[in-house]
Amino acid sequence: MPTDQLDQLSRYVGGENPALHKMGGAEWQKAKARARKAVREIAAQLIQLYAARKASKGHAFGADTPWQRELEDAFPYTETPDQLAAIEEVKHDMEQPTPMDRLICGDVGYGKTEIAVRAAFKAVQDGKQVAVLVPTTLLAQQHYNTFTDRMGQFPLEIRQLSRFQTPRETEQTLTKAADGSADIVIGTHRLLQTSTRFKNLGMVIVDEEQRFGVEHKEYLKQLRTAVDVLTMSATPIPRTLEMAITGIREMSTIATPPEERHPVLTFVGAYDDKQVAAAIHRELLRDGQVFYLHNRVESIDRAARRIRELVPEARVAVAHGQMGEDALEKVMVGFWEKEYDVLVCTTIVESGIDIPNANTLIVERADLLGLAQLHQIRGRVGRGRERAYAYFLYPGRSRSPSTRTSGWPRSRSTPSSARACTWR
Repeated sequence: MPTDQLDQLSRYVGGENPALHKMGGAEWQKAKARARKAVREIAAQLIQLYAARKASKGHAFGADTPWQRELEDAFPYTETPDQLAAIEEVKHDMEQPTPMDRLICGDVGYGKTEIAVRAAFKAVQDGKQVAVLVPTTLLAQQHYNTFTDRMGQFPLEIRQLSRFQTPRETEQTLTKAADGSADIVIGTHRLLQTSTRFKNLGMVIVDEEQRFGVEHKEYLKQLRTAVDVLTMSATPIPRTLEMAITGIREMSTIATPPEERHPVLTFVGAYDDKQVAAAIHRELLRDGQVFYLHNRVESIDRAARRIRELVPEARVAVAHGQMGEDALEKVMVGFWEKEYDVLVCTTIVESGIDIPNANTLIVERADLLGLAQLHQIRGRVGRGRERAYAYFLYPGRSRSPSTRTSGWPRSRSTPSSARACTWR
């Protein structure tokens, strides 16, 4: 390739092993034609689906009940102005006969989950079922805990569907969803399988929507063209953002941080053992916890041993997606309950994990991660009142950080999710 066209080269990030084609060969042209055809088919299906949604009449939910007000009054924090505005917009959409399709775009830790809790509760009050789709088992567990904690005083049936459940629990959840006795089902991709059926689905909530493919999300909508859809993301994909901006979907933006929330102090630099040890020591001195992100499963145990050598007094645990369900759950619960000081992990903690006591994040090889990923991962810290620190590190032999990390602010300012989207 000519050197003046090197900007057209990019690293392949697909899930399967790519096939190599000769430049100018017939196979490459056929592959491009197949890709274009697939895109056109998906686009045609989307147009038909959204046209049907606009033409169809959905369920117009009723006004707030006394139980709804009781649930909202029990919220232990003060809502931000943007939160209140987004909640009102969601309720207004739900009370219309046209099916809702709204995107909540708010920075990590800005209170999107509470909007989902209130919307789901409002739907259940009208006798409808709610499906909450999340990308990871850890986030499913955390949302299950949040929903049950917020709605525990009300007679609701909340079920979880992920690999953390036993086969018997999974079968019970599927049965309850099909007969309508499960009011809210929180799950991962298991919700998208054909064996998952709802008797009276009224709302679909998709959290961290950028982690799902188009076909994944549209499959849920096809279960009922009249279903209300609430999508939440700190870094929406360009397609979703374009649909919101052009008016195909409605969008609410949460740009106001919660009270007493400090921006995360972010550093970008070369890896150094002394700096890593000092950062961990600093966090331990204030009885805090540390996320240490090493995104290679095959060498994560070596990284954990290195941390134990650098900081012998730290209690170190390892978490990654290839661990068994019981082992992973045990480690995460232990970290939540402060049995460990440092969690050496992969990007399995990227989405939605909320541990207020963990306020130092160290990312090894940050130059290999995308900006949206870094933005999400940085959101795992700074969720309490303590000042949080994030260290994005690249190999010391490198002359300079990658374009992604060099574009990241090295100050106290926290970029909004909208700015993060434009940097993608």
